[in-house]
Amino acid sequence: MLTTKIQQSIRTSYQNLHHQLDNFIPRRAQNFLVAEIAKTLCGQYHASTRMIVAEAGTGIGKSLSYLMAVIPVALLNQRKVVISTATVALQEQLMHKDLPLYRRITDQNFSLLIAKGRQRYCCTEKLAAACGNDDNQLAMFETKPAAKETEQLQTLYLQLKNGQWDGDRDSWPSPISDLVWSTIVSDKHSCNGSFAAHRDCPFQKARSEMDKADVIIANHSLVMADADLGGGVILPEPENTIYVFDEAHHLPHVAREHASASASMKGSVSWLEKLNQALARAISLADAKRVARFENEARNALQQLIPLLNQLPNQFDASAFEENVLRFEHGVLPSWLEEQAKELKLHSQKANQAVSKITDLIAERVKDGELASRLAEPVLAELGFFLQRLEKLAQVWQLMAEPKREKGAPLARWLAIHSEREGDYIVNVSPLEIGWQLDQQIWSRCVGAILVSATMRALNSFSFFCRQAGISEKPEDGVRFLALSSPFDYQNQAKLLIPKMDYEPQAAQYTDHLVEKIHQYIVPNQANLVLFASYWQMKEVERKISKKFLKKAWDWQMQGTTSRTELLNKHKMLVQCGKTSILFGTGSFSEGLDLPGELLQNVIITKIPFAVPSSPVEQAHAEYIQQRGGNPFLQISVPEASKKLIQAVGRLLRKESDSGRVVLLDRRIVSKRYGKALLDALPPFQRIIE
Repeated sequence: MLTTKIQQSIRTSYQNLHHQLDNFIPRRAQNFLVAEIAKTLCGQYHASTRMIVAEAGTGIGKSLSYLMAVIPVALLNQRKVVISTATVALQEQLMHKDLPLYRRITDQNFSLLIAKGRQRYCCTEKLAAACGNDDNQLAMFETKPAAKETEQLQTLYLQLKNGQWDGDRDSWPSPISDLVWSTIVSDKHSCNGSFAAHRDCPFQKARSEMDKADVIIANHSLVMADADLGGGVILPEPENTIYVFDEAHHLPHVAREHASASASMKGSVSWLEKLNQALARAISLADAKRVARFENEARNALQQLIPLLNQLPNQFDASAFEENVLRFEHGVLPSWLEEQAKELKLHSQKANQAVSKITDLIAERVKDGELASRLAEPVLAELGFFLQRLEKLAQVWQLMAEPKREKGAPLARWLAIHSEREGDYIVNVSPLEIGWQLDQQIWSRCVGAILVSATMRALNSFSFFCRQAGISEKPEDGVRFLALSSPFDYQNQAKLLIPKMDYEPQAAQYTDHLVEKIHQYIVPNQANLVLFASYWQMKEVERKISKKFLKKAWDWQMQGTTSRTELLNKHKMLVQCGKTSILFGTGSFSEGLDLPGELLQNVIITKIPFAVPSSPVEQAHAEYIQQRGGNPFLQISVPEASKKLIQAVGRLLRKESDSGRVVLLDRRIVSKRYGKALLDALPPFQRIIE
């Protein structure tokens, strides 16, 4: 219920906002969004479904809107708030800008924390073992660690031991390689909070703080990791949580990645053999009578798994792979592989269960005081490392062995030739549709959910996103949908120019033609951004156009040649000096790049950003739609391109006082039938079509 207290708290924060911001301009769309979120969460539209999907254009102030509405509702109803973002940039904006501002304007007192998953923290015991302070070092690496890796491990260990590092990967001043981190990362098996030595480990410390927080800033990946564990393991339980998904259009993709699994064949054999050797040491620490059965089960399972995985790569014909990938059409495996998958599923699950039971028996002896922690913990850390891999292996073969589904989309299944290990293959499995899982894990369980983004719709419709995210559009199901336009005066502030082109993107001459056109439409002494659909074309154009830029003393920078921070700092310096600055970028520069005012006045888009279905998952999804009589291009490619194109043109105007021009060098937007839908979905710029 929308109580007087909640209404008064929201009103107070909005009134105080006037005094906190210079040149504050009241925005009807922001007021409306705050009100609709509060009403939805308080059950004014539907008794049980308290969910709103909102597209809020640039400049509305969506972050402050949901903070002003959600936090009073949650706190006054003793609920938790989890705000989930897709990018680190937005997470930092919330922590360092939006939430400090909200604290100053609200009458609510709340505690706040940034949440990270286990994978961002090291395990103290693993680190001690991996840096050579234990006999288990070699077992943790598939190959012997190089001197520089051992040196880094020693440094990490000493800094953690001396309290000069908190065990958070992100707080270490220099990059930690994936190889090193994978050996010391905290996992649910090796990091046991019931052990005294683990109560002060980096993850457990962070987790204990999280339990006290009212508002938690997370990311989509962490929310899905928690959901996969059943919810309430890393983050608060869904039944007591209001979720805010900012940049929500990324959520289905993240969810699909979390439901996917992969494992190499020969790589698995390598660590399974090490596990077989390590079992003897582990068994010696458990109760002899109770452990005997599980030792036999583990050894028997390993004796089956190792030869099966060793022989499997020999049964594939490398010539059948296209670009190092062999995809199984419609997710259907050859009958012989289906049978082997069932066997591998059975034995990997048995091995996982048996080793897990051995681990429990050792931990039990420690709790009962029958075994010293100093003897058990290194062994438990090593078993935890193996259990993590066994669980992953079991998941891969469980999905590979899953029978054909009667309803819904099949699984995408494929093999990839290992890039580093000769004669080895990586087994990959991924779902095609993930909406039902999001509904089961989050939507049907949580107190409420707010999903917002500046680009939630595709082709002016929420349908594409709703299908991906498992959200019903039926009015009787109670989900609220809002599409709030940006307050910008697009007609007078910006132009969209579609010039004449001699070639369309499919033509062989198109790249050379781009060189001429980009050179023609660069604005001297201003800030320019050129967006490409592929790295290859960006590099090719940059190579050919650089001589033309040099002749005019224009400065240009290309994404990937230096860090994004350095690149943008140089761009800002050039603009402040009144020089011509040109940024070359691809898809990631089309979203999240915030260059207001004079920092960007001319955007050139080389192509409508159609994604080529190159990944096995995308190919399988297109195949599934086609099998059902649909058109993958119109049902997937065009809606996705619409969202990406809106994001790309959205780089131009970031504030109400901004102005400039977008140039689209792709005539298909006016020459093809689907072009009108793409054009109509763009902001209402003044259009100039040559």
